Amino acid sequence: MEMLVHVAVRRVPYAADKPYTYRVPPPLRAAVRPGMRVTVPFGAGNRRQEGFVLDFAGDSPPEGRPVKNISALLDEEPVLDAEQLRLALWMRDRFYCASYEALQAMLPSGMWYDWEAGAGVKRRVSDRTALCAELAVPVEEALSYGMERPSPAQREVLRLLCETVSAPARDIYRLTGTDRRTLNALENKGLLTLYEVPVYQPPRVSAPAEPPPVLTAEQRAAFDRCAEALDARRPACGLLYGVTGSGKTNVYLHLVARALEQGGGAIVLVPEIALTPQLLSLFSARFGQRAALLHSALSMGERLSEWRRIREGSAVVVLGTRSAVFAPVRDLRLIVLDEEQEGTYKSAESPRYHAREVAKFRCVQYGALLLLGSATPSVESFSGVSQGQIFLCRLTERYNRQALPDVRVINLRGERQYGNPTTVSQFLHGEIAKNLQNGEQTILLLNRRGHHKMMICPDCGQSPGCVKCSVPLAYHSANGRMMCHYCGYSQKYETNCAECGGTLIPLGAGTQRVAEELGMLFPGVEVLRMDTDTTGTRGAHGRILEQFGKRRVPILIGTQMVAKGLDFPNVTLVGVLCADGALHIDDFRAGERAFSLITQAVGRAGRGARPGRAVIQTYAPDHPVILAAAAPDYDRFFEQEAALRRIQGYPPFLSMTRLTLFSQNQDDVLRAGLRVWGWIDKARCGGLSRVLGPAPDRVERLNTRYRYHIVLLHDNTAAVRRMVSGILTAFPGDRRNKGVGIFADSQP
Repeated sequence: MEMLVHVAVRRVPYAADKPYTYRVPPPLRAAVRPGMRVTVPFGAGNRRQEGFVLDFAGDSPPEGRPVKNISALLDEEPVLDAEQLRLALWMRDRFYCASYEALQAMLPSGMWYDWEAGAGVKRRVSDRTALCAELAVPVEEALSYGMERPSPAQREVLRLLCETVSAPARDIYRLTGTDRRTLNALENKGLLTLYEVPVYQPPRVSAPAEPPPVLTAEQRAAFDRCAEALDARRPACGLLYGVTGSGKTNVYLHLVARALEQGGGAIVLVPEIALTPQLLSLFSARFGQRAALLHSALSMGERLSEWRRIREGSAVVVLGTRSAVFAPVRDLRLIVLDEEQEGTYKSAESPRYHAREVAKFRCVQYGALLLLGSATPSVESFSGVSQGQIFLCRLTERYNRQALPDVRVINLRGERQYGNPTTVSQFLHGEIAKNLQNGEQTILLLNRRGHHKMMICPDCGQSPGCVKCSVPLAYHSANGRMMCHYCGYSQKYETNCAECGGTLIPLGAGTQRVAEELGMLFPGVEVLRMDTDTTGTRGAHGRILEQFGKRRVPILIGTQMVAKGLDFPNVTLVGVLCADGALHIDDFRAGERAFSLITQAVGRAGRGARPGRAVIQTYAPDHPVILAAAAPDYDRFFEQEAALRRIQGYPPFLSMTRLTLFSQNQDDVLRAGLRVWGWIDKARCGGLSRVLGPAPDRVERLNTRYRYHIVLLHDNTAAVRRMVSGILTAFPGDRRNKGVGIFADSQP
């Protein structure tokens, strides 16, 4: 009697994705189980490929089809359980991804293999150190050498190291466009030293566990309501809506403790890696070694080690970013999404899942509680409260009963007229000076990294653009290069316009430029900068925040990562340098994101014993979103936003699916888009409300590919999903679409 299994095979596109039937040879029959990884021969050439065993397929092979044998088992025990296999199949239907992609997303990136013909299987997880480069000669000598002899690539590396002295190799490659060969050449010349350093290790607290702070009356009421849902062991979803500084994290700590008392486990998610050091410190102090950390800044080996601790049951509290929602926690009782409104919970790559949706599915499977926490809930979640799908808990007061920051809105239109050339208004300048005098700290938010957003020629109006994308290049003074923030392309900065020879001038300051301005405005005052340029190395988030907190560095300037979840009692002033940037984006959620970002940033001030102040700089002081954020008045904002979306027919009143087509040929992608529009029109699908497009994406050309999209606004029905799935399956089979790709994004 034969044994057959269904296998999800790697690198199978969505259009060809299905469970493939394989025969289990006799030596493997006693060991094979669903959830194991296997190698199988695949395709006409029998290329060896990895796959996951989904389930048993009986003992009768399908008629008319030859059945191949599994080549090898890659695991002694299943790495995925039945709940995770069900989750993967649901994700395939919900997010239009291949089954293998969904399964792979649940495992740490360190768990992978390489094969060579006849060489067997080789495990490759050895990411315990990182290569760094350091100047081996004085800066003056390196500058002198860099002016005369080396190649342009070597000159760029020397210039960067003259500013930083040492840097991780991967940052040098990213900022200069060079590679390992350039570093080796400079090392051979004795100009720099290459060395390995240990990668970031997640901190562990060995001290005895400490109880969380005592709950206030409001927190106790919220905890009791959530604990009631937790104890019921039925699927439930709650929204913990609390003003900034109201102590939502304290409620989380008590609820996680309750889940552990019941013998279960919990997952706590945050939207940014920058928030994990403070979170880990709090939870490790309470739960010790039972807390684990999962996010992309860990090495592959560290992620694999943490994943194994969770799977074995020695870690029952998981902290992390979006992908930690898949953690194999035993007897899952609670999932918390802190700052649930943040867009970073949505994956931009396949599988294009939203952590909130995955969390809902997992909570249904386990009969667990999903708790959404926010001071500025998403419109979708707050609408769920009004519809009775989500229960609401409110925290209206700060934990220390301190008042919310006093907010001042500054109109930037008059700053240049009064002779102020900097990004910091005269009023904010005075407020920062007061903080310096009083020994208090300041956080400044500018959601744009680099030195300048772009350079432009005043004579002909041209701006240096990316050769691969339809966006202008941003100037970075640290390495003297123009860089694309989408694909990473960079080129040397030239002062003259390539079109007419005119002198380029800067537009739109970034965090790097503001840090320089602060150095001129407040000589000798230390300024920390926190953006993707300064946090590229392992542990950089924690190091910067530790410097800011322990050494009380006076000023921290950063992008959106400084606006969320940070709790420093000595911060009494927050400045939002350009509140308009988030408003004028081609996205129906632009107002919601701007309101959330401003409100969250303002909430960083006055969290200790001293009162807080906030300054919002804007060119539109009367804009409804600015006024609501300055109040802050979420209820007013929600009423305005919900009314607008109801009229426009946008989520949460209708679901949205976006079909994106891409090709290196603009005409081909546009013609394919028109064909897809015709298929949709012909389908006459019930539940479909509106079809928008085909139209160019916000960035029409990205990494040499033109991108057009078609947006469907519809009821959340199986009929619409079947139609979209059918389009994705049929598209590659139409020869007219050769050279054009397509993918779908649910709730983009």
